[in-house]
Amino acid sequence: MTEPRLTPDLPRSGIISADQALPGRAAPLATTATHFVTGRPIDVAVPEGMEEVFFGMGCFWGVERLFWQTFGVWHTAVGYAGGHTPNPTYEEVCSGATGHAEIARVVFDPQQLALADLLKVFWEGHDPTQGMRQGNDRGSQYRSVIHVTSPDQLREAEASRARYQAALAAQGRGMITTEINGAGPFYLAEDYHQQYLAKNPDGYCGLDGTGVVCPIGLGATAS
Repeated sequence: MTEPRLTPDLPRSGIISADQALPGRAAPLATTATHFVTGRPIDVAVPEGMEEVFFGMGCFWGVERLFWQTFGVWHTAVGYAGGHTPNPTYEEVCSGATGHAEIARVVFDPQQLALADLLKVFWEGHDPTQGMRQGNDRGSQYRSVIHVTSPDQLREAEASRARYQAALAAQGRGMITTEINGAGPFYLAEDYHQQYLAKNPDGYCGLDGTGVVCPIGLGATAS
């Protein structure tokens, strides 16, 4: 994995500092053993030839469903990343006292789905200009985030952000606030959050894009 670093033009205003964050715990939270949709182990390793990337786009229930429905995505899981507190609970993350964002882990097959296509799904699937919120969901846990796992992914993600920013600006939209960092620790969320909208098809999904097309990739195709 690449060394975590912040996008230079994005201050972490609104995110609690490490010395103020909750202490957390040494043991991981209890969670499900298997993926509700695929049956694979929820904490499965990345198979040879596949890649891993992490996305934050607001409430992770809808985010995970968006990606498990995308052709070429092999595995998803939800959890917490980008903060300070080890093994945080959902309630702790939602308090703003850990610094984490709600994150979807995405393992994909680059032979079936190019990273550019995956990034297109990301950019078009939410509004990346809203800072510490998505719609009515407010707080640092809902911020827009890409956590990459290689230098190539970092370069491609940053280039895609620049291209989508140009497209947004052409439509009179504001500045992108998405963090693009190297992936750090990812803490799996509790059992009931994993594949929540497969278990609860009528449950809450807060995803709402800008309607502005991202000029990269081909976008999502349902599997």
